[in-house]
Amino acid sequence: MEYSIGEVAKMTGLPTSTLRYYDKEGLLPDLERKGGKRMFDERSIRVLHVIECLKRSGLEIRGIRAYMDLTTQGSESYAARKALFEEQRRKTLEQMEELQRTLDLLEYKCWYYEEALACGDEDFAEDLPVNLPAKAKKLYRKAFPQN
Repeated sequence: MEYSIGEVAKMTGLPTSTLRYYDKEGLLPDLERKGGKRMFDERSIRVLHVIECLKRSGLEIRGIRAYMDLTTQGSESYAARKALFEEQRRKTLEQMEELQRTLDLLEYKCWYYEEALACGDEDFAEDLPVNLPAKAKKLYRKAFPQN
């Protein structure tokens, strides 16, 4: 089945300008045209999902273009393609760890200010983390692992 650029925009949530840009940048090498209009098939939609995944993982357009170039080389480039995805997976895991540390601190501070609101002041925090309830102590240790 073939889809117009407008249909693909609705299906993927990508603006038509982004789809045109990807085509212009050579990220959709097998994209067909009929009467001068871009026509997308199931394969090109799968390619768009991979492109968006690589973008979210932090790969820049030139890196995505390099990946797309590798895909045209057939099985000779499997190792290079695998290495690219392994590197992006490693970077994504690092980002997830950093986000988890951020979330841990945010959760602790939410607890902290719930307590401050309930007490009307921050006096409860004078002996932190010694006098923390178990749940808050766990949040504190996650937020401040060096303490």
